[in-house]
Amino acid sequence: MTVALQAVALGEVASFIRGITFKPSDVVPVETPGVVLCMRTKNVQAHLDLSDVWAVSSSLVKRTDQFLRSGDILVSSANSWNLVGKCCWIPPLDSPSSFGGFVSVLRANPSKVDPRYLYHWFSSPRIQATVRSFGQQTTNISNLNIERCLNLGLPLPPLEEQWRIAEVLDRAAELRAKRREALAQLDDLTQSIFLDMFGDPVENPRGHHVRPLAEWIDQRRPVTYGILKPGENTQDGPKYVRVVDMKNGQIDPTDIRRTSWEISDQYRRSVLRGGDLLMSIRGHVGRLAIVPGSLDGANITQDSARLAVDARSAHYVMECIRTPALQRWMQKRTKGAAVQGINLSDVKLIPLPEPPLAEQQEFEKRATAVEALKAVHRQSLNELDDLFASLQDWAFRGLL
Repeated sequence: MTVALQAVALGEVASFIRGITFKPSDVVPVETPGVVLCMRTKNVQAHLDLSDVWAVSSSLVKRTDQFLRSGDILVSSANSWNLVGKCCWIPPLDSPSSFGGFVSVLRANPSKVDPRYLYHWFSSPRIQATVRSFGQQTTNISNLNIERCLNLGLPLPPLEEQWRIAEVLDRAAELRAKRREALAQLDDLTQSIFLDMFGDPVENPRGHHVRPLAEWIDQRRPVTYGILKPGENTQDGPKYVRVVDMKNGQIDPTDIRRTSWEISDQYRRSVLRGGDLLMSIRGHVGRLAIVPGSLDGANITQDSARLAVDARSAHYVMECIRTPALQRWMQKRTKGAAVQGINLSDVKLIPLPEPPLAEQQEFEKRATAVEALKAVHRQSLNELDDLFASLQDWAFRGLL
């Protein structure tokens, strides 16, 4: 049944709140007395990511409305163009928390709009694309245009209908979350198989000879980073892979970008081949992915390193580097305040135990079997994502 929905300006039922300002030197350990947790763009994921949270003195929070509340929507307000407007829901938090200057909070007036209804509307593909199109571009950063966002028309049925719509979308979102959880468990399974076969690579309990990563690399294609400034996304130029495209050991093909042939020719040293291993070296340091054959000839950005490992050892090397022990090894060598990074010279020194090739190939076989299961789950998740996007579209057109 179609229901005509009256639209109101977003600013009539909700408001944007800007984050606090602080210097890198203001960041202190989270156990320091008198601090608040401070969310930033890195924490804005599909769900609020609390795995890496900063803390600052509570004196930096100048207004009470800058404390996060359950039901707030945390929005990336200064980021690369494709991420500006990205948002996540704020659940109840255990500690007093605020948010930094590169994120904003969209806060509902609950007497006029249900916060969950507002969240589903703002996070819908159509509104996210619209918000990105409002972005005010500076050098490499796009800024959220809050004034134009507040003028967006929000379809607003009565509160009871908002609650019903939000409940339907919440149930559909729960199905997607369960599928993502299954994928995460399969990721953990591959890591468990690795540790069962080879043990902690730093402790090296089986006494394998240890070689630095540089010695695992094809010397004709040494460790290198990619394009410094890819330029505008072109229609038919060579593809390039960003850190954001690297997910769960794979490269997400849904939003691969292209650069110009002129820029690509300047960076022929970092051209990819199917089977290469990629590792992020800035931002999310240590994220890894194996390059599929469909991206043979593509390139990478300066935030990633190409590791031309022998294809027979690619899964072994990837899971070895993904172990908590080697992630900690890299973290100790990661530097920077606003944007953290690791030098290629340190990447080349990552110590990798070398078991017999037959054992590496046996692990490759098992990891490939897990990947086949993950492919089935990814397909199912893609279908659920499509269904959820359709439900969102129907809901805000009065068709749900």
